[in-house]
Amino acid sequence: MHSAAVTPEGDRIRWVELPGQEPPRVYVHGLGATSPAYFTEVAAHPLLTGHRSLLIDLLGHGISDRPTVFDYTLESHADALAAGLTRAGVRGAELIAHSMGGSVAIVLAARHPQVVSRLVLIDANLDPIPPTPGSAGSSGIASYSEEEFVAGGWEEVRDRAGAHWWSTMRLAGREALHRSAVHLTRGTVPTMRELLMDLRIPRTYLLPEADGPLPGTDALTAAGVSVVAIPDCGHNIMLDNPEAFARATAEALGDRGQERTGRTCADHEK
Repeated sequence: MHSAAVTPEGDRIRWVELPGQEPPRVYVHGLGATSPAYFTEVAAHPLLTGHRSLLIDLLGHGISDRPTVFDYTLESHADALAAGLTRAGVRGAELIAHSMGGSVAIVLAARHPQVVSRLVLIDANLDPIPPTPGSAGSSGIASYSEEEFVAGGWEEVRDRAGAHWWSTMRLAGREALHRSAVHLTRGTVPTMRELLMDLRIPRTYLLPEADGPLPGTDALTAAGVSVVAIPDCGHNIMLDNPEAFARATAEALGDRGQERTGRTCADHEK
C-alpha cells in the first residue's frame, strides 16, 4: 500500500499499486466504493496488465483518510487526487474512472491537464440530478441534510443500498459520503458534460447497453468522445462483464492486445 499527504492538515490518500510500464494507469472508484475491490480483476486482465497501475481511493473512502473538515466537492476531490498522483510521480496518466470517480476524473483533466493523457469513463455522472428521497444512490443520500444523514439517515441508505454496495460504502466517512453525494448531484459549473466536451485528449464513455442510448450522444461524438455500449451488465460494468469491459477499455487505450488475440469485443459476445 502507498500513500501521500494531500491536504494542509496532512490527510492522506492511499492506493494499491501494480508495477509495469509507463504511461501509468489510474483506476478511480465511484461514490461509496473503493478501487481495489472494484478494479483488481480487470486491472490484472491480460488485455490491461503490464502498465504501472494505481488503484486509488478518494479522500473519505476506502483505505484513504476521512477528514471531517474537507468539503468533498468534485473540485476538491480532483485537487486532492492531483496532489496524490503528483507526489507519486504520475504524469500523463490514463484514467479509468467509474460513476462519481468519472466526474472527478473529468474535473481533474480540466484543472490539472498535465496529470491526464486519456479518459475512460464508466457510466459516469455528466449532469446535475435532483435529490430524490428514497433513492439508493447519490440523489437519495443528497435528499437528507448532513445532520439527518449522520444521525441515522445512513441506516436507511444502508438498507436500500443492499449488501454488495454497503460492503464498501460502510468504509466511507459519513460526512464524506453525504458531502460527496450532495456535490455530485449539484455538479460543476460548467457542467461535467461541458468540461468533457471541451477536453482535447482521447475520451471514451462506456455505458450499459441495456440503458439505451446515452442522452446527448450526438453532441459528445461530435466533440470527439467515443460512446461505447457494453452488453450484459449494469452500472458496475467492470464487475458484471469484466471480459467485455477489458476489451473495450483496451481498445480505448490503444492497447495492442486485441490485435494479438485477433478478436473484438463484438466477436467475444456472439
